[in-house]
Amino acid sequence: MSRIGNKAITLPADVTVSQEGAVVTVKGPKGELSREIVSAITMTVEGNEVSFSRDSDDSKTRALHGTTRANVANMVEGVSEGFTKTLKLVGVGYRAAKSGSKLTLNVGYSHPVNFEDREELSVEVPDALTIKVSGISKQKVGDLAAEIRAVRSPEPYKGKGIRYEGEVVRRKEGKTGK
Repeated sequence: MSRIGNKAITLPADVTVSQEGAVVTVKGPKGELSREIVSAITMTVEGNEVSFSRDSDDSKTRALHGTTRANVANMVEGVSEGFTKTLKLVGVGYRAAKSGSKLTLNVGYSHPVNFEDREELSVEVPDALTIKVSGISKQKVGDLAAEIRAVRSPEPYKGKGIRYEGEVVRRKEGKTGK
């Protein structure tokens, strides 16, 4: 039994969910998202609740039951509230700057690393050591944040690098000198 798949999604007042064939569309105050769902999963909209059921009990369909429900729940949350990931730069001389539609990172390389703005996403730099990526699609926000972090992921000896806010980096001792 899928606990997550059987749980109903309660829609906020200003969000609508519709389905045409296999495509689910969620509209809200922040925008509109669409996603294709598997034909083995049936979506039912009753009032302000969305529920999901599956037609068979094989392992692949059971796995897709919970995944489909979670994806639609993330779409509902995205169009109503949005998603934000905050990244912190840790290291001497590390800094980020935003000019126009370009994010520039100086993180210890001989050259600056640039990122162009993407559709449906906004990148803000409140200060030189903080980057905020926000948008309505949880997947796109996470992908861009992961790409920025991958430029200089945190290393375990000095802790330098780009990390998510609240991320704990396990530190290693290093050489003892004997």
